[in-house]
Amino acid sequence: MKHLQETIPALIGNSIASYGDKPVFSYVDETPITFAKLGRLITRVGLLLSEHGVSPGDRVALLSENRPEWPVAYLGIVGYGAVVAPILPDFHENEVANILEHSEANLVFVSPRLRSKFDGAATLLNQRSTAPTSLEIESLSTESSETEPSPAPSAREPGPDDLAAIIYTSGTTGSSKGVMLTHRNIVSNVIAASPLADIRPGDCMLSLLPLSHSYECTLGCLTPAAAGAAVYYLDKPPSPTVLMPALAKVRPQQMLTVPLFIEKIFRNKIHPQLTGSSVKRMLYGLGPARKLLHKVACKKLMKSFGGRLRFFGIGGAALAPDVEQFLRDGGFPYAIGYGLTETAPLIAGSSPADTHYRAIGPAIEGTEVRIAEKDSESGEGEIQVRGPNVMRGYFKDDKRTAETFTEDGWLRTGDLGFFDKQQRLYIRGRIKNMLLGPSGENIYPEEIEAVINAKPLVAESLVYQAGGKLVAKVHLNYEAMLAYAADQAEDLRDNVEELLELARELMENTASDLEERRSEEMTRLHEIASGFLEDLKQRVNQELNTFSRIAEFVEQREPFEKTPTMKIKRYLYV
Repeated sequence: MKHLQETIPALIGNSIASYGDKPVFSYVDETPITFAKLGRLITRVGLLLSEHGVSPGDRVALLSENRPEWPVAYLGIVGYGAVVAPILPDFHENEVANILEHSEANLVFVSPRLRSKFDGAATLLNQRSTAPTSLEIESLSTESSETEPSPAPSAREPGPDDLAAIIYTSGTTGSSKGVMLTHRNIVSNVIAASPLADIRPGDCMLSLLPLSHSYECTLGCLTPAAAGAAVYYLDKPPSPTVLMPALAKVRPQQMLTVPLFIEKIFRNKIHPQLTGSSVKRMLYGLGPARKLLHKVACKKLMKSFGGRLRFFGIGGAALAPDVEQFLRDGGFPYAIGYGLTETAPLIAGSSPADTHYRAIGPAIEGTEVRIAEKDSESGEGEIQVRGPNVMRGYFKDDKRTAETFTEDGWLRTGDLGFFDKQQRLYIRGRIKNMLLGPSGENIYPEEIEAVINAKPLVAESLVYQAGGKLVAKVHLNYEAMLAYAADQAEDLRDNVEELLELARELMENTASDLEERRSEEMTRLHEIASGFLEDLKQRVNQELNTFSRIAEFVEQREPFEKTPTMKIKRYLYV
């Protein structure tokens, strides 16, 4: 990869020229698009844009789930000199309409699965302005001829500082923002991230996260493509019955994911097997034995992932300490990354060989990170960033852009962190989330949540302050909780099957849907949960500082609503 390449067309053009017959994008069970075919398809997208009156610099939206045609459309749009505006598939049609209007997109590529959502958004738009023209994205992977098509007549090779993408976020603090990323922003991040993942020509990556998010787009699509590797997509949501056969077939060398993915595997599958009997629990409580059990479990995990994994990247939120310790003990090739949509996205990280417990790692090459307004005792302060990966600003929002940058040009991340002596970055949490204790102590809810989430039978939690006291909302693994309770209590054994059936229904339906229909069983379930939460409160508080102890545990009956990177949308619950 040449460091002189500073535009996406130049970056991918090099791969097209170098890896012609190698696969690049594919569904797991279909014939891949090769790099050579990709080059022809990109040109074909440019011709389509020209035919529909798109000029370089115009915005073209992209509303689709992950599929091979998604990167074809993306690369065709930016290669033509237009600006791509990806839309997250989970956005409501009202949000889709707002993004189409705000971005001033005059064309949108739509997948069949999301056609009805676009049609709903178009109806809303036509009531107040004009909806953009739509094209079917599924047609982009077919060619009418194997001959090289002529370039689009109005195409213009973009420059490094030209706008490439506007990424609309759905952050944890409220309304979406249009993050403007230039070609230089994105390409510099690809170049800096590549050495960490050790991607080689011919490698395979299995994609799990939405391409509409900059994390997956830059690091899980453009980075492997720039290195001559192939990316495989699932045609269904990644449930175990879909994911496990895909892993066996693709046998990826690289994967990107969010903490919740591996935390669920550990807590729902691995940890119960390691502590399923009194003897196992006794052994698991002994440090050397626990490490040995982790090594054995990680070997099985590696095998289930296809046996070739060299890089398992985790980002988007903080990884739970107990899960990281499991991965470290077992020698699993994990690596932690930290970044923002506003930084295209990676800011800091390390390779699997250089991970350090609870640390992110050093800043990536070419990016500067400083700790501002540093606390004299802890060394903590706001993480601020400067470098070629930092966005141009927020689209049509000069006020918010100005607020996000310091007077001397550094991006405010809104995160608290510190460096150790080896210049490894550590994250403490969001500044907006930080709470003050009774004597002015800094309390980080994310750290308390990590303690709660590590407890058996807890699915997820959220800590906040109410009336000067700390409260924890806890969503339980109801099925595991009932199985445990039935093992402990005689009076539950007669009707445990009915309660377990209810617990399984809760995983597929909202609690309110079941309250009236199964009110008696729901009442019993919540009585059991209430008793468990009281016991949980005592166990958790034993591990916390006096000023961080939780006054009340509240049952959260339905899963928390989350962002695309699986962070809880705190503003909905606090």
